Amino acid sequence: MTTDHRRTPAGAAVLRVDITEAIQQALLQELAAVGYGRLSIEAVARRAGVAKTAVYRRWNSKLQLVLDVVNSVADSKLPLVDTGSLRADLEGFVRIVAHVLSDEMVSQIIPDLLAEAARTPEIAAALQSVLRSHQRHIGEELIDRAVARGELAGRADPDLAVDLIIGPLYWRLAIARTPVSGADLCRVAAASTAALKALCGPIPEARPAADTVPTADGRYATADVGPISNPEVRADVRQLPREPVGA
Repeated sequence: MTTDHRRTPAGAAVLRVDITEAIQQALLQELAAVGYGRLSIEAVARRAGVAKTAVYRRWNSKLQLVLDVVNSVADSKLPLVDTGSLRADLEGFVRIVAHVLSDEMVSQIIPDLLAEAARTPEIAAALQSVLRSHQRHIGEELIDRAVARGELAGRADPDLAVDLIIGPLYWRLAIARTPVSGADLCRVAAASTAALKALCGPIPEARPAADTVPTADGRYATADVGPISNPEVRADVRQLPREPVGA
């Protein structure tokens, strides 16, 4: 989790990093316990084991404290391991997301902050900014890898891509609060793979190389015509029909 990087005025006391981190952790625990509406600076300070003046030296209000911690947590990027295939990449990713959403503290904080966002424009704007930015990064990385491997035809909307992947998990774990099994996660990854392929469109079929000719079994083989010195004859050979035999 990131620490407070604001410049300390000349002559002011240096803020201790361990106290800052203790306050941030206490905030998350207090949010999970009572929600944003009942959250107070006094309760956060008490849980952190510090005086409330220590909190006010770093943040002016509970809203500023919450927004700073939300940004810090969002900056902790989820690991995206390159497994060599889109399906395996997605399986690893959905397992990480499921693990995060199954955490007791996270499952209490996220729905509460989303509900508070409907009443507090500052929280709504912060969540929209950090979540969309992080989501776009994930979508772009997953899609770019798959395009480079030839698994997807081209770029797609990264926000929509991650909506398709995370949406079912968020509904099950954060809204319906229904546990998911390993088999469920494999099915989510398979469905997400199919959805991304449909979103990106079909992959163009590779055309036969110019120096191939059709064989009796309908395949193509390299033409063994030897050196051709006459340019007109060489051009005629290049223009031979490329349709498979028997088509």
